[in-house]
Amino acid sequence: MFSKKQENGEGTEGIPAPGSDFLELIYHVSREFASALDLRTVLQRVVFLSMKNVGAKSGSILVVDDLGKPVESVIITGEHVLDNTTQQLRITMDKGLAGWVARNRQPVLISNTNKDERWLRKKYASDVEASSKSAVSAPIMVRDRLVGVMTLAHETPGFFTPDHLNLVQAIADQAGIAILNARLYEESQRQARVMTALAESAAAITGSLDLEDVLLRILEQVSQAMNVQAVALALIDSKTDELVFRASIGWDRSSQTEIRLPRGSGITGWAAREGNVVIVQDPKTDPRYDPEIEHRTNLHHIKALAVAPIRSQGEIIGVLEAANPLAGYFDPEASMVMRGIGSLAGTAIRHAQLFEQLQSAHQRYRELFEDSIDPILVTNQKGKIVEANRQAILRLGYERDHLTGMDIGQIHLFDKNKIDPDFQALSNSATISYESTLKTNNGQVVPVEVYARQVTIEDSTFLQWILRDISERKSLDTLRQDLISMVYHDLQSPLANVVSSLDVVETMLPDDESIRSLIAIAIRSTQRIQRLISSLLDINRMEAGQTVMECQWVDPGNLVKEAVEIVMPFVENKKQNLKTVLPQDLPKLWIDPDMIRRVLINLLENAVKFTNQKGLIEVIVGYRQSEVVFTVKDSGQGIPENERERIFDKYTRLNPQASPKGLGLGLAYSRLAVEEHGGRIWVESEPSSGSRFIFRLPVNNKTKRSD
Repeated sequence: MFSKKQENGEGTEGIPAPGSDFLELIYHVSREFASALDLRTVLQRVVFLSMKNVGAKSGSILVVDDLGKPVESVIITGEHVLDNTTQQLRITMDKGLAGWVARNRQPVLISNTNKDERWLRKKYASDVEASSKSAVSAPIMVRDRLVGVMTLAHETPGFFTPDHLNLVQAIADQAGIAILNARLYEESQRQARVMTALAESAAAITGSLDLEDVLLRILEQVSQAMNVQAVALALIDSKTDELVFRASIGWDRSSQTEIRLPRGSGITGWAAREGNVVIVQDPKTDPRYDPEIEHRTNLHHIKALAVAPIRSQGEIIGVLEAANPLAGYFDPEASMVMRGIGSLAGTAIRHAQLFEQLQSAHQRYRELFEDSIDPILVTNQKGKIVEANRQAILRLGYERDHLTGMDIGQIHLFDKNKIDPDFQALSNSATISYESTLKTNNGQVVPVEVYARQVTIEDSTFLQWILRDISERKSLDTLRQDLISMVYHDLQSPLANVVSSLDVVETMLPDDESIRSLIAIAIRSTQRIQRLISSLLDINRMEAGQTVMECQWVDPGNLVKEAVEIVMPFVENKKQNLKTVLPQDLPKLWIDPDMIRRVLINLLENAVKFTNQKGLIEVIVGYRQSEVVFTVKDSGQGIPENERERIFDKYTRLNPQASPKGLGLGLAYSRLAVEEHGGRIWVESEPSSGSRFIFRLPVNNKTKRSD
């Protein structure tokens, strides 16, 4: 295109004027640009062809992103392409000629660079000296979008002419499309590399559920994808909010034992706190740099460091570290790769942790299952035994292979009121308990309390049966029943004689107040024993389903007055205040007066026992919704919430060492007697504020029950 003389810098004749030669030149140049897609190759061709066609001795091209920041560059002097030039040319975008061209979007011709302040007098690596030059610079535009700036120079001042400038601008216009396409291609290749790396990482990382293996796989993928010398992984300790380093490759393992860093400390801690990927090409110049990293590695120099948070369901659970890329610097896609692997790692780690917890829970269940002192059987939904613990094998006397496969109905009798043949009652996971008998292989019959419930084991639903031996409890119950029968039958008749005798003696005594007081105490004590014996007998009968009531119409107010009169000596003895609230218009009740009187006496005696000296006891009777409501309120210490149902069981006494003595039958009798009348009894209590025992009796009980 140029004459030999022009190529040697001796003139500028031969530059094509606008016309066919000029168009042919531009056509050939654009074809050369379009023949490559690699960005760096395209940039080198643009500079080489531009230098060749205008006779320049050196040239540079600087590519910028949408924000005007340099992302790639090429510098050529003669036949030599310089390396790592982007950082060198960045300053020209701030203060030099390229920056002026970029800001003004105009080409520039400088005849003598020493006379133009826009030319920075800085030698490149291959420059001989900073001498006067001639230079042209043109913006590279695509549809009003700045792609970059191209600058060409010749060592002879005044070498370039306006024709050169026009040609450079024309070449720059053609180069813009090629550069933009190359950038898009490079970006697509980068995205492809990232997606490939992430896909490979996903396949590798999710191939295991063992936590330690998962951590090692994550590090191997980071090392491979980032091509670095060392990688490490730390998880956040939720209790201390510290980073605990769990695994590493390329790190000095001897110094890696239980390394902990506070979240927010150093570059790594900052990434964990802020949740951002950090790429630092020279960590020691970063204000967040933590010298502790030197102690965690066996590296002599940290050239570059990349840190990414590990996320799971939006929560930061740890960080990944990658140090010292083998290329000397991190590629532009490093941030995307680290972020992507961090997300994949979070999911894989969480799954492994959950699996580890599940395995641990299964192990604990297995240990509890095998070590339980009670026989435990597991059946399928049809009642076929599929598993039995050690105690079940021992107590039932079957071989494990024989027992598994038997029906649960062959082992014990169902309570048909609670367990249906299809076991639908167990489908809501609630525990159902009932008493039954266990049939062993040798024919022995053992009383048991059965606890049945539905359980889920490894995503499958089963039925669990706990068979608790209650032989000792049954023996004790039998002993108590025998004792009660003995007490009733052996003491009832002699006690009746004592009461009759005391009544006769009372009528024969002189008017000596001290003697009459003693007789009154004796009479009250024998009457109390009679009530206790009657209550014992009634409890047995009611539990056996026998009818014990002898009902008649009774004024509830009179019943309360009688009960109060009986316990009043005990109230006066403790200097307590007993207050009654009895409305005048209470309806009569169809009840057994002796049974309900004993209920009131039991409640009042308990109130006297548990109320301090000079304390207040209240008896309140009311009528609402066709029921008469009795309330006995004391000012004692109250009853714990978890004991308020249990106190109505037989032989139950709260804190038997500290509380007043008793058999624990009064409240059990009271509940049975009230329920026998179609009523309900319960207790309300607040700590240190006393208790309120309340029972209700229906007014129209006569129409509902027959005597």
